Formats: sequence, structure tokens, C-alpha cells
Amino acid sequence: MERRNFISNLAYMTALSLLPGLANAGLLEEDHVSAFAKRLKPIGRALEMEDWFVWCNSPIMGEDGKVHVFFSRWPKSKGMGGWINSSEIAHAIADRPEGPFNYLETVLNPRGAGFWDATTCHNPHITYVDGLYCLFFMGNSNGKTNTKRIGLATAKSVNGPWKRPDQPLLEPGAAGEWDDHCTTNPAFVKHPNGQYWLYYKSWNTADYVNSKDPKIRGNRKYGLAIADKLEGPYLKYHNNPVIDFSKKGNNRQFEDAFVWRENGKFNMLARDMGVYSQEVGLYLKSENGIKWDEPLIAYKPLKEYIQEAPVPSNLTRYGRLERPQILFIDNKLAYLFTAAQGGKYSTASSFIFKIN
Repeated sequence: MERRNFISNLAYMTALSLLPGLANAGLLEEDHVSAFAKRLKPIGRALEMEDWFVWCNSPIMGEDGKVHVFFSRWPKSKGMGGWINSSEIAHAIADRPEGPFNYLETVLNPRGAGFWDATTCHNPHITYVDGLYCLFFMGNSNGKTNTKRIGLATAKSVNGPWKRPDQPLLEPGAAGEWDDHCTTNPAFVKHPNGQYWLYYKSWNTADYVNSKDPKIRGNRKYGLAIADKLEGPYLKYHNNPVIDFSKKGNNRQFEDAFVWRENGKFNMLARDMGVYSQEVGLYLKSENGIKWDEPLIAYKPLKEYIQEAPVPSNLTRYGRLERPQILFIDNKLAYLFTAAQGGKYSTASSFIFKIN
């Protein structure tokens, strides 16, 4: 009987190993859930704007003791895809991390023909470094992905005025390199050695052009660029990309990295694109910020935290949380801000968690 049970269990586990989607669900899922995920308490939606899609919510405590969020938004009339050619970066404020947040102003608008950020401003990531508020962002010049570039705007006050860059901070690689398509989704950390480390997403154009599957638009990987000064120049790490999930097969990839240091280690949150599923987040650790551990689940699908109305017909990414960004209070992790389609206007908004 014991031998029969052993053979039966062995066959079961073998079947699971051949079905990644099944292996990561139900019985085995909890084995892959990070300690970080278990600290999350859902607060709910914020920054719901009737005429706008709201995305990329990056929070920071201001010198006034209030919570400031820098976020992307674009007109509802443009649909979800409007982020690529109509996004602007706005500023909102609240007395408490849970909100309510009040819109203050738009701080970065697309500048029009002739500028590197002519057609969109997106992916804000706000941090405080060397006495400056640093607003990393992505802009493009033709309303398409192949001109996406990372830029850096700075201000002495969280309320501006913002010094806007005439040139992007980081350019893509040469034709044929892994990052020849763009630079986007910035994540930043100041290294204890005094260097400035900028993580960025990119992919290879040929991977998309030559793909036989119309759903495959390249394979998103992350590289690292390092500078001795905040304003650069940023030089790409010689052994990029530092994170590459393509070797896992089935075009597994990721995006939306957020990086911070804690207890002497590098930590990363990101949006999963097939490692576990399209609906969860990833959590990774690293001793040196270059070689990263295997990812765990950082957060679960939205339906695990809140019950909402049925999927609106105009939304195709409904139910997943994207663009994770952390609010630190007294240098400690306090709240997780994400973006999620849906809400009372069937657009998109922030979704906030308290980190216990």
C-alpha cells in the first residue's frame, strides 16, 4: 500500500511539473507567496477621476508632512491605450496615506514636436535624493514604443518648480542589442557606495518584428545603468540584462520594477508577465543588486482583496495590479500603491495597501 501511494504521489507531482499553471495554483501556490505579500492589508481605490484613466501612482512624504502622489493620467476618451500618446504626469495631495487625494496640478505635459517627450509623459517614479525631489519618468516623441526614453526632472520642493530635462537620461542600445527598442519603467536607488543606480526595462526590436505569434511583443528584461552623479552620465552595466526570465520558456517576462534597500539587501517588486501568471506581482531579493534570487509572489490578483462589478467591455486588463510603488514613512515601508483598471468610472485608478 505504501509503495502504491508513493507511485501515485510521484505521478501527481510529475503531472504538476508539466503544467506550470496548475503547479502554481491551489496546493502549491502558498509555497511561492512571499512574506511581503502576507503583510498587505487592502485599503481600496483612490484617485478615481471621472474623465481620466489614472495610472503609475508614485507616493512620497513631502516637507509639509503630507502625502504627495505623482501619477499618470490621460483622457477617458482615448481608451486604455491612450497612455502611449496622450499621458501627462499630475500631482495630488492628501493628509493621510489612505486619502482622499486632491488633484493639485499637472507637472509634466507632452511638449509637442521637436522634443524627446513630445507625445507622452508617463511612468513617474518620485524619490528624494541629495536634497532634491527627483521625478524619473518616461517620454516619447512619436506616440509609439520605439521612442520611449527615461528622463529626470528635479525640484527643491515637492511642490516645484520642476527643472525639466532637454535630453533623456538614458538611451537604448545599438541595433541588435537586447535593449535596442527603448528605455522605460525607471527604478532608482542610491547605492551605499555613493553611486546612482538606475534600473530600466527594454527589449529587442527583432524579437517583436520576427515573432510568429502576434501576441508576443518582445521579451521584457531589466538592465542597470550606473552614474557617479545624479544627473549622469549613466553607463550601462557590462553584463546586462541583470534580470532575464526568457530562459524559463513560454515568453515569461516582467515589468514595472520598484527597487529599494532594506537590512543591507536590495529588494524589488514588479508585475509578473507569465512567471506565475499575468495577475500577480513578483518579489525578488539580491545581495548586490545584480544577481537576483528566484521570484516569489508579491501580491495576488485584485479579486483576492476586493469584490467589484463585472468586467466592463472596454477593459482588457481588468483584475490585475500594476506599477507597484512604496510609500516610506520614517524610512520604513508603510503603504503600497498600485494601479488597477476598473472603479466607479470603468477607467483606472490607484489601489492602496497598508503594509503591516
